[in-house]
Amino acid sequence: MKSGARRSAWRRGTAVVCGTAAIAAITLTAQPATATGAPEADSMSGAFTDAAAEYDVPRDLLVAVGYGETHLDGHDGKPSQDNGYGVMHLVSNPERDSLGRAAKITGESRADLKRDTRANIRGGAAVLRAHADALGLDASARDDVAKWYPAVARYGGVKNERLAKFYADSAYEILAEGVRGGADVRTRARDVRPDRGDYADVPAIGTQSPDYPPAAWVPANAGNYAAGRSAAISQVVVHVTQGSYAGTISWFQNPEAEVSAHYVVRSADGEITQMVRDADTAWHARSANASALGIEHEGFVDDPSWFTDAMYRSSAALTKHLCDTHGIPKDRAHIVGHSEVPGNDHTDPGPNWNWDTYMAYVNG
Repeated sequence: MKSGARRSAWRRGTAVVCGTAAIAAITLTAQPATATGAPEADSMSGAFTDAAAEYDVPRDLLVAVGYGETHLDGHDGKPSQDNGYGVMHLVSNPERDSLGRAAKITGESRADLKRDTRANIRGGAAVLRAHADALGLDASARDDVAKWYPAVARYGGVKNERLAKFYADSAYEILAEGVRGGADVRTRARDVRPDRGDYADVPAIGTQSPDYPPAAWVPANAGNYAAGRSAAISQVVVHVTQGSYAGTISWFQNPEAEVSAHYVVRSADGEITQMVRDADTAWHARSANASALGIEHEGFVDDPSWFTDAMYRSSAALTKHLCDTHGIPKDRAHIVGHSEVPGNDHTDPGPNWNWDTYMAYVNG
């Protein structure tokens, strides 16, 4: 069946079934029925199954990549901060065009790849397979999920080898733990030891932060912030990335971004990366740039699943340190959301951010 027919069928609610032989080509995890009893082919889970079979990509690895990018939330076709779209975060910006690559391979329109979940997942599978082909993975290697590591590293679209390794490691961590969230999609936990290939000897991301030792130091591009400050530091601004941790770090290293923040906090475990020195001016809050320290938190404002206790605790410890170091009062007049800064049109951190919990940790 043509991709357009599959896509339309999902919209209409018509069951679509992949060929048994195609499904047998890869190792799949058995999926439970959805809460409404809809057939798998009429669901996001079915879209992953179909796309994995069509492009001979390990289905659960495809899910893990998507979950790491978006928690399997397409955000109604709205772009991330680096102009990525859909569940699989297909990107279109001056440095990277996985959206265009997906359109060329699949024949799907860019508009459908942005807004249609089935088309977007199919596009993600096509791009991941293209990376595998470029790396020379034959049919036998494609049957071994561990061999896909370099292809996953390339899917992240980052030029920094350390960050690419971090991106792939994160996807394989999700694969190992299994996915139990996001629409109707489930994967089982598994023991997987990725074959890192040339990435095996790549050092871990960053060095130690010069201003906050628990954090890693990965400098933003010099064109995305200003050296020095024109005002004393007097507040901390809380942001949400509208994208993934690795993607945000990569974007702040991209000279096309013209934005940055001092720190980025990971959702899963609260890992922190510093990208701009405290004494320099990150471009994150317009009127407050000169006097503020900006902390970006991995996730999307409309999805509370990103705001984990580990993230709250880690970020709060950082904020407490910054307030103590720079003499900032630890109250809501001086620890503010991006949306609360005058002259800004952003909505982050949004209604799902728990300020009571966060401030209790800051002052705990």
